[in-house]
Amino acid sequence: MEGHPDTLLCFSLYLQSLGHTVMSARTMTEALAKWPQAQYDVFISELRLPDGDGWELLEHLHVSRLVYTLAFTSLGMPADRARSQVAGYRHHLLKPICLQRIDAALQEAAHEIASR
Repeated sequence: MEGHPDTLLCFSLYLQSLGHTVMSARTMTEALAKWPQAQYDVFISELRLPDGDGWELLEHLHVSRLVYTLAFTSLGMPADRARSQVAGYRHHLLKPICLQRIDAALQEAAHEIASR
């Protein structure tokens, strides 16, 4: 989930280059429409979306705790981080996006998923 089209495209291409299958959405409405037919191990979302926010989206999706969740955002205040944790995000990563942090979070997700 990312509201900015160019950022969404670049991020999707990066994840695909790592071998991941990617389903993307620009808005909360689009994500809600795609969610029922999708199977996810990892859910990544921007917190500021054109028609809502990533915290609200996670609540609407009723994401299982088995799905590894990552929030990307420019919202870095302690209250924002706490809200992400309460919402169910495993990591609250600040923009600009650092590829090493993404890679580390994805490796952590892969390890956790493999250990189930």
